[in-house]
Amino acid sequence: MSADHATLLRSRAWPAGEPWHLAMPEGTLYDALARAARDRPAHPATVFYGASLGYAELRDRVDAMAGFLQGACGVARGDRVMIALQNSPQYVIAYYAVMRADAVIVPVNPMNKTAEIAHLAADSGARVAIIGSELTDVFAPLVGESITRTIVAQYRDEVPAATPYALPSCVTEAPSEVPLLAGWHSWSSVIAQGLRPNAMSVGPDDLMILPYTSGTTGKPKACMHTHRSALFTAVLQARWYGLGGDDVMTGFMPLFHVAGMQGSMNAAMVTGATLLLMARWDRDLLPDLFESYGVSFWNAAPTMIGDVLASARFRDRSFAKLKVLTGGGAAMPTAVAERLKSRFGLDFVEGYGMTETMSPTHLNPMAAPKRQCLGIAVHETDARVVDPESLIELDDDVVGEIVVHGPQVLLGYWNKPDANAEAFVELGGKRFLRTGDLGYRDADGYFFAVDRLKRMINVSGFKVWPAEVEAAMYQNRAIRECCIVSAPDNYRGETVKALVVLDEAARATTSPDDVVSWARSAMASYKAPRAVVFVDELPRTASNKINWRLLQDAEWGRTA
Repeated sequence: MSADHATLLRSRAWPAGEPWHLAMPEGTLYDALARAARDRPAHPATVFYGASLGYAELRDRVDAMAGFLQGACGVARGDRVMIALQNSPQYVIAYYAVMRADAVIVPVNPMNKTAEIAHLAADSGARVAIIGSELTDVFAPLVGESITRTIVAQYRDEVPAATPYALPSCVTEAPSEVPLLAGWHSWSSVIAQGLRPNAMSVGPDDLMILPYTSGTTGKPKACMHTHRSALFTAVLQARWYGLGGDDVMTGFMPLFHVAGMQGSMNAAMVTGATLLLMARWDRDLLPDLFESYGVSFWNAAPTMIGDVLASARFRDRSFAKLKVLTGGGAAMPTAVAERLKSRFGLDFVEGYGMTETMSPTHLNPMAAPKRQCLGIAVHETDARVVDPESLIELDDDVVGEIVVHGPQVLLGYWNKPDANAEAFVELGGKRFLRTGDLGYRDADGYFFAVDRLKRMINVSGFKVWPAEVEAAMYQNRAIRECCIVSAPDNYRGETVKALVVLDEAARATTSPDDVVSWARSAMASYKAPRAVVFVDELPRTASNKINWRLLQDAEWGRTA
C-alpha cells in the first residue's frame, strides 16, 4: 500500500479533526501517576467495595513498596518481579511499584497452579513475587527455590468493615497466615516500613513488562514491552474515548490481561480518573456499584454485558451516567446491541488488539462504529491484509491475514528467537507483526475478523471460519451465547457443531432442530451447523471470553 493509499483509507473513517500522530506526555506511566498525585491528591484513584484511595496516598504506597523491593529484596534495574493478585488496590500499587523500582513487571493469572507458576518464574527469571493470600499454598513450594522473596497481600485490608456490598470468597475467606519463614513478608508490614526508593532511572525505551500470551501452541511466551508502548495505548484509549478526570471507569476485566490493564487501569491513571475495582466478576453487584459511583466508562467483554442484562437485579437507571461501553474479543449478539441502542442510546464500541500489541491496534470511531467490526487502525498504526503465504497485500473485501506495524507492537518474545523469526515480516521497509488472525478491510477502512488462521474447519474441502458462523448465529434472537467447533464426520472429515446457550425467553419454545433449520436459511449450507447442542453455560477464559479451544479439544477427545 502506498502512503497516499494509507492516507485515503484514513480519511474515510478517521475522526474529524483528530491528528494522526499522538501527542504523548513526558516520561513513563509512573510519571503520569505522580502528576495526578500532585495535581489532585485527594481525588479517588481507586474504589474497592466502598473504600476509596486518593491519588497522593496511592503514590505514597507505591513508593513504599518500591523502596522495599529495592532495599529489602535486592531488586535492581531490569530485574523481573511477578505479580499474582486479583483486581484490587493492591494490584495497582504492586504494578506501579515494580515500575518505580526500575524493575520489569511479570503479570500472572492468579488461577495458575504451582507447575504453571514455576514455568513462568523459570522462563522470566523472576525471583520476587507479590501475591494474594489465597495463593500462599500455590507459591509455597517455590519459595526458597526459584522464588526468593514473596510479599503476601490480604484483600480484606482495603475493604471497610461495614461495606454494604457482597464480597467474593477471595476477600471474605479467613486469610492464610503468612509463613514465619525466611523469604515471606506481609503486605501491611512492608508498607508500614515506608522505605524510600532510589531515583527512578529507567526511561521510555527500557523494558517495562512481560505479559504472557495464552499459549495457543505449546508453552505461553512473554511479550517484551517498553514503557513507551505501554504508555502509548493507555494515552491512546483515554483520548479516543474522550475520558477526563471526573470519569469513573470500571476495573472488572482482569488486570493481568492487557485489555483490562490498558483500557481500564492505565487509562484511568493517565487521565486522573477513578478506577472502580471488583476482585471477582459478580453481575448482580454491578447495578449497585454503577448507581453508587456514577460509572461513565465500562470496559467489558460482550459476554459480561449479556450477563448483566440477563440479571434479575439489573435496573435501567444503573446506566444513567454510562457514556462509553467498549470491549472486544467476541461477537456482540445483535439482540443485545439493539437493546443497548434503543433503551440506552449506547453503542458497543468494539476494538481489536493482542498481548503482542499491548492492546488496541484497531478501534471503532466513537461517532461512527460498525457492529461486529474490529474498527479502523488507530494512531500511527499501519494495518494491512496480506495473503498468508505470499505476503502480497490484498484488495478491499478480500480475506487474508492481518499484519500490523506501530508503536504498540512488542519488541519481540522473551528469549524466543525462533518465535520472533516466525512472528515478524518486513514489508516495504517496515517490520510488521503477523497476527495469525484472518480478516478483511472494507472500502471505508474498517477491518473485520473472520477467524484465527489455525481455527479453520475443513468441510469437504470448503473452508469454514467459526467466528464468522458465530457472528451469523448471533442474528438469531433466541441465542444468548454460542460457540462453534468442528466435529468428526466420517463422510466429510469434519463438520460444524454449535454449542448454544438460549435466551431465557426462548427456552420453552426453541429446539435444536429449530436452530439447525434457521441456520440453513441464514448461511451457506456447508457453514451451517449440522449439530446443535443446548448447554446451560459455556466455559470462559481468564479474560472472560468463551473458551473455544477447551470445547474444541473436548469434542475431538471424546471421539478419540
